[in-house]
Amino acid sequence: MSAVSRGPFGDVFRNRRVLVTGHTGFKGSWLTSWLLELGARVSGVSRDIPTEPSMFVELALERRITHHVLDIRDLSALAELFRAEQPEFVFHLAAQPLVSRSYRDPVETISTNAIGTMNVLECLRSLRQHCYAVLVTSDKCYDNVEWVWGYRETDRLGGKDVYSGSKAAAELIIHCYLHSFFMAPACPVRIAIGRAGNVIGGGDWAQDRVVADCVRAWSAGRVVEIRSPAATRPWQHVLEPLSGYLTLAQTLARGEAVHGEAFNFGPPADQSHTVLELLSELARDWGLEAAAAFRVSSDASFREAALLKLNCDKALQQLAWRPTLAYADGVRYVGDWYREFYRGERGRMAQLTARQIDDYRRQACAKGLPWALP
Repeated sequence: MSAVSRGPFGDVFRNRRVLVTGHTGFKGSWLTSWLLELGARVSGVSRDIPTEPSMFVELALERRITHHVLDIRDLSALAELFRAEQPEFVFHLAAQPLVSRSYRDPVETISTNAIGTMNVLECLRSLRQHCYAVLVTSDKCYDNVEWVWGYRETDRLGGKDVYSGSKAAAELIIHCYLHSFFMAPACPVRIAIGRAGNVIGGGDWAQDRVVADCVRAWSAGRVVEIRSPAATRPWQHVLEPLSGYLTLAQTLARGEAVHGEAFNFGPPADQSHTVLELLSELARDWGLEAAAAFRVSSDASFREAALLKLNCDKALQQLAWRPTLAYADGVRYVGDWYREFYRGERGRMAQLTARQIDDYRRQACAKGLPWALP
């Protein structure tokens, strides 16, 4: 008898109940789309659809999943949802994700990112069946002193702005819950943490995100203002950290010793580029000269870090994960997605998203990455 062919991630998500918090956001919509491609039975919980336009709406994801509308800060409602769904996998992405907004509304930022994470942990510890949870925080959970080497998972947590502090607080809450409730051998729930940042991709329309600001302006024939052209970021396409989160969940489900561990997911160390370099490449892709595409703003209403990089050696050693895309390929994916959208091909965005996921998997398979191999 021939061996049964298995799909990406060892088919661990096929026909499994998977709950995604924050599924209507940018990363959540991409993750939901990918899980559906992997054959998962997806449920999502978000308090609203956060942007207009919205990738979640454009891909008509509500018709393909079980869609719940509630605020993760409402513990009783969230607990009832967990009781109803009985998830076998949980990806916790729900958050207030913007540094700029954290200055305007620190209470919402801290209560959503820290207390919301605590509520998810409370619901996880009520489960009696096996469940594998990946809790997503941020690269900004580190106490960033802007050194030139990447932060490791053991480096100090902290944050000088409210957003960063809220993510560091979420990490501390996860740590104490892990050791108080989830480390007993009989506990059926296994948890790991994913940290990533500087994610770009089609379908992001959040305010004060540099790519989103640019495509909105360029599609309307406007010049965009940028605040920090010399700021250096390790830009990565959204599919890169998502492949890391899915690999981490797969590894938890296989019973390997990553329970309670945190992992960084980022691009190679030499893939850091300035804001100016990123926008110049995107502008060329749109057929624009730099002078007609953007100008530097004097707005200094909130502080932004000049440099932040991650060391991802742990993910390579323990998960056999590494990034797939060359920088130029990631930028091309972004430009292709938005150009298709703004050309009016809105009914085809789900197909384009699926094609990019499949192309990404094919590139990973050609590089021999274990998660992508049949």
